Order: sequence, then structure tokens, then C-alpha cells
Amino acid sequence: MNIEQKINSLREELRQHNYNYYILDNPTIDDYEFDIKLKELQALEDANPEFFDVNSPTQRVGGAITKNFKTTVHDFRMYSLDNSYSKEDLLDWETRIKKQVDGEVEYTCELKYDGASMNLTYENGKLIRAVTRGDGVQGDEVTANVKTINTVPLKLKGDYPKRFDIRGEIILPIEGFVKMNKERIANDEEPYRNPRNTASGSLKLQDSSEVAKRPLQCLLYSIKGNDLNISTQYEGLQKAREWGFKVPKEAKVVKSIDEVLSYIEYWDKHRHDLPYEIDGVVVKVNSLYQQDELGFTAKAPRWAMAYKFKAEQVSTKLNEITYQVGRTGAITPVANLEPVQLAGTIVKRASLHNADQIEKLDIREDDTVFVEKGGEIIPKIISVDLTERPADSKPTQYISNCPECDAELVRIEGEAKHYCPNYNGCPPQVVGRIQHYISRKAMDIEGLGGETVALLVKVGLVSDYSDLYELQVEDVIPLERMAQKSAENLINGVEASKQIPFERVLFALGIRYVGETVAKKLAKHYKSIDALMAAPIQDLISVDEIGERIAKSVVEFFNSEENRRIIKRLKEFGVQLEISAELLANQTEKLKGKSIVISGVFESISRNELKKLIEDNSGKVSSSISSKTNYLVAGGKMGPSKRAKAESLEIPILSEKEFLNLVK
Repeated sequence: MNIEQKINSLREELRQHNYNYYILDNPTIDDYEFDIKLKELQALEDANPEFFDVNSPTQRVGGAITKNFKTTVHDFRMYSLDNSYSKEDLLDWETRIKKQVDGEVEYTCELKYDGASMNLTYENGKLIRAVTRGDGVQGDEVTANVKTINTVPLKLKGDYPKRFDIRGEIILPIEGFVKMNKERIANDEEPYRNPRNTASGSLKLQDSSEVAKRPLQCLLYSIKGNDLNISTQYEGLQKAREWGFKVPKEAKVVKSIDEVLSYIEYWDKHRHDLPYEIDGVVVKVNSLYQQDELGFTAKAPRWAMAYKFKAEQVSTKLNEITYQVGRTGAITPVANLEPVQLAGTIVKRASLHNADQIEKLDIREDDTVFVEKGGEIIPKIISVDLTERPADSKPTQYISNCPECDAELVRIEGEAKHYCPNYNGCPPQVVGRIQHYISRKAMDIEGLGGETVALLVKVGLVSDYSDLYELQVEDVIPLERMAQKSAENLINGVEASKQIPFERVLFALGIRYVGETVAKKLAKHYKSIDALMAAPIQDLISVDEIGERIAKSVVEFFNSEENRRIIKRLKEFGVQLEISAELLANQTEKLKGKSIVISGVFESISRNELKKLIEDNSGKVSSSISSKTNYLVAGGKMGPSKRAKAESLEIPILSEKEFLNLVK
């Protein structure tokens, strides 16, 4: 056996031992023997650098230093999950599902691991990158750190696809967390608060050798890719396990919501028996074909639901109620609390939402209140301990003037919140609008953060987001913590934002009620800012899913002379304020006003391509058949009930070929 063969043989042997130990939980050699073989391999690799392999078992010890984590766009978006807290929520969800898919529905129940979400990309059986969830569209690449985690295979086994993504949760097992804290306490260091935050923080350490010292694990739960040859969620879990991933075996396929509830009840009682923390159960439609039929909302898959276990509650004293001003002028009352430990973190503040909530719960300063983490994330006050209320307590009087600029607050009829109407003169509104404009989902301006925006406003360099395009390197270098390179990055980032497409620019403008989805619909319908600015309320209401509230807000925004002045400046600076000619060339109005349902499996075009084709031709994709449906596009394996319903309503049923001819 020559040197190269010896090195490759040792690598394969160590990978198998690693798999036996971490995945199968069935080690076949002891730690000492493993370490001896690893050192032998390390010595051979050091002496023969021409045989270096980035995915060798020796690379798990880390050592790479990452000062700035590169932002990477996911191949497949990482959506959030809708949450449920009761049997009624799950039954409602099941009812919605059965309206949209034919046949029996099975569910896969999985534990909801409490850690940091991670997307791993493999090509030809080798790990090529690891990216955090981020905002779901893009995240931070942390490959060097993730490679140190023993339960992340660097090289796969078996019949894996050529390229695919696999999602999981980076967790810190309880035993490892306790051990780490014992060491920190022994060294007179502050102990870590909880396993979840410690796991998440570990991924952003600059020195991967430090990450390697932490007993992190990666538990996998979802595969994404093309031509995977997998038909169900549960089959995907089994395949992942065969390829070498750590997939907990607690997942179970069930046939009814009652069985789902039994699974939830069992794990709510037994979750503390697990070696890691969970905060609920994730329920998914098992069939990937049915998942495809159900699709996604703007934020979450329709085919999955996270059932969250009851939140932990604690009591503490409410010291003071203060008020925050958002970028839209909305006032949010905040409870400033006596610091208290809750679900592994120290809580000092909780949102009180609005005046109605304060009045409903009769919340007062100096009250003893019960606090929980809503969805285990945002602290909220759920009730007051009236037995502890001071004798001289007085009801809370909601403020009448803005805490920042003293303008008299207004309250729009039918809305819960109060607003500061001083749109152009209230500092938090000015700063907040610019911070929204530069954010990832909007203009995504690299090199410019929220603190820098506040500083730019404070020193008078910008007063609205159009001013950003006049900044020069010499303007920003004098700012605190700003050097030549960072100043250049900021200016380059602003310049690059001129290429951001119109729909995101429209979202970035910060029009009240115009989120990402509404911005896309308005951009697609009006195609330019000029057409949108000229649209009356009734015309706006005629656009799909645009109601009176949104329409009034859009008209009000563009009626402002100041906003029109800013739009004019953005045009002059070259910001994209209309759909590009290239995109327009692919769009028609052949399906304008038509509502179309697609169902089944298609041969020459994917379901997503089909949806895009409908939207590019001004049609609306609907998820369920009704009297308002104009066409049903039927592929293979379409369920009989959809066909029967379409026929009973006399809705034209088009084959794949007939539809493609229609829009040709």
C-alpha cells in the first residue's frame, strides 16, 4: 500500500468510526484508539501535503479564522413556520389542508429542536458550504465552524443526490452545556445562560478551533433539491440517516390530528428525558406531492405547523411604563421590569402593545405582573397579581403627546395604536424609515448599519433616504468608528443599491401596510412608480388582494409633497423605479382578471415555473376551486374531487399542453 492509499484508507476508517460513534451511538473502538489513528493520519498528511483534502477527518479540529462572515443567498428559501397552541388551531389547519388536496392525508410528527437553524449544501457527496438561516433568503456562511461539528458528515455514504441542501438545527446537548458551565464557574467566568443561545453564538466565533472545543451537534430534518427521488418527508429522514446524517428516531408518521395530539401530549410530558432541549413539535404533511400542491404563504409553508409547548411564566415588578416611536409613527408602550430569569434569559422589558391592552389588563406602574415569552421569543405580560397591588395605585393614563417631539398623538378609527403625525420632524420616524430602506429585504445596502444611520441623521448628513446618494467618502470618514475602507464600502453599497429591482424599492419606501408581498403585487400591476402615484383609490382596490386600508395609505403617501420630492430625487440618482425592460418583455395581459388553479404532476414544466407563467401573463394563481375560478390546469395524478368540483361548476379544465398553447 503506497502513501496515498494509506492516507485514504485511514480517512475512510476514521469516518466509519465517527459514524458509528456519533450517528449510530455504537462505538467499535475506544477514544484512545481513535485519537492514535487520527494522529497517525495527521502526521502522514503533514509529511505529504500534496494529498491534502479539505474534508479529511483531521480538518474537524478547526483553526481557520473568519473575521467577516460572507452573506450567501440560499438556493431554496428557508421559510418560518406558523405556530399553534391548541387542538383548535390544528383542526383549523387540517380543515384548510383538506380543502386544497385530494385523498387521505398523513402527517409526520417531529420534535422541534431548540437551537440555531442551519442549511448545509452537498455536492458529489461532499460538504461545500454551511449557511445560517438569516432572513430566510440569505444568511451568513459559517462553513469553517460547522466542519468542526462531528455530527455533520464531511463526506456522505450511499446513494445520495448529486447536489442538494439539507436543513437542521445546531444544538448544544444539556450534558455538554452543564460541563461547559462548570468549567467557566471554576475559572471565575460568567456561566452561559442557556444551550440555545450558546449554540447560536458558537457559530459566529471567529476562531473555528474554539468552536471545535464545544460539544455541538447537528440534528437534521429537511432535504431540498431537484430530482431527489424522494416521495415523502419520512422517507427523506430515513434517506438522510443512511447517507450519514444524525436524524433523531423520534419522528413518527400518523394518520389523524388525534394521533398528532397524542404524540404532542407524550413529548410534552417526556421532553425532559431527552439529552437536548425541545420547545414543541413540528407537524408536516408527509406526502411531498401534497406539500407541493399546498405551497407557501408569503412567510410560511401551508403544509407545516409548529405546535409550541406552553410558555414558561414568572412574576416580577413593573417599575415604569415608557413609550417607543416606530418608523411609521406608531407608539408602542413598553413595560420596564425588575430583571428576572425567564426561559434561560434575563428579561428586563416587555411590550404592552397598545392602550387597549393596558386598559384590558389594568396594568399599572409598581404592579407585580406575570410574564411569559410569547412563542418562547418575545416577553409579554399576561396578567397582574392584584393581591400585591399597592394601596395608593392609580390607573395608567396613556400619553397624549409624542415622547420624542411632543406632537399631539392621533388614533385612527378602527386601529389599536396611537400615532405621532409629525412625519418629517420626529427623529425616531426619520431614522426608522432610513433604517428600513437600507435593510436586507429592502435595498440591502452593504456597509451601512442602523447605528451609522442614526449617526448620519444626528450630524445632519442625511434627513431622508434620498440623501444617502449624495454622500461622499470624505463626508463619512470623520464619523465615529469609520475608517477609509469602511467609508468606501458604505459608498459602494449605496451605489450598488441602484440595481435593486423596483418591487424591493417600493417595499423600501416604507409605505404603511405595504409589505413585501403587497409591494410585489403593486409593482407587477402598475409597472412604474409614475403609474402607481397616479392611481386613485378605486383603481388600487381593483388590484388583487389590495383593500381599502392599503389603497388609502398608498394615496396618502404619494399625496405628500415631501414624499414626491424624495421620489423625484431617487429617480435622478438612478434608483430603479419601474420594472426593467427585460422583465416587461416576458409579461403580457393574456390572463388579466383570470383566476387559475393548478393541480397534478406536470411533465414539461415545474409547478413553480407554471405559477410564474400565470403571473407573468397577469393571471392570479389560486389554491382552491370556487365559482370565481376561470381555469383548472390539470396534470397527471390530479385528485378526482378537484376534477368533479370543476365539472360541477362548469370550469374549463385545461391539459398542460392546452394551457401552454393558451399563453404561447
